[in-house]
Amino acid sequence: MSALPVILVDADACPVKDEIYRVAWRLEVAVKVVSNSRLRIPDHPLIERILVSDGFDAADDWIAAAADARSIVITADILLADRALKAGAVVLAPNGKPFTAASIGPAIATRAIMADLRAGGDQIGGPPPFSKADRSQFLQALDTALVRMKRLS
Repeated sequence: MSALPVILVDADACPVKDEIYRVAWRLEVAVKVVSNSRLRIPDHPLIERILVSDGFDAADDWIAAAADARSIVITADILLADRALKAGAVVLAPNGKPFTAASIGPAIATRAIMADLRAGGDQIGGPPPFSKADRSQFLQALDTALVRMKRLS
């Protein structure tokens, strides 16, 4: 493989954009920040803003179409993670946990169960608050994934 890795960010609700930029600059990796609203991004040649329509799943569709074996997709969206994995991408949640072929099926099933419970009127809590430990775990996971990819290129 000769193509350099690229980071595709599902950016509208991503809490680790600054961390992504720092790792990308250090390792000289391109970042595509995909959103349906205009977000501020650093003025840097490695960082590109991709502004999509506000249509349902427009950012997800763009990312899924762009994802391949040289991509690292950053998303908390389980269905987008599934699509990106099927395209061959490495997929990380903002807390650093990887989505894998082994973990995506149970994650989709849990998502469906939770949606059914909410639809039935059950009051269920959301995910725990984002923590410093999550941020640290994310930085380590992104760095590890990029170093591994760059070695293969």
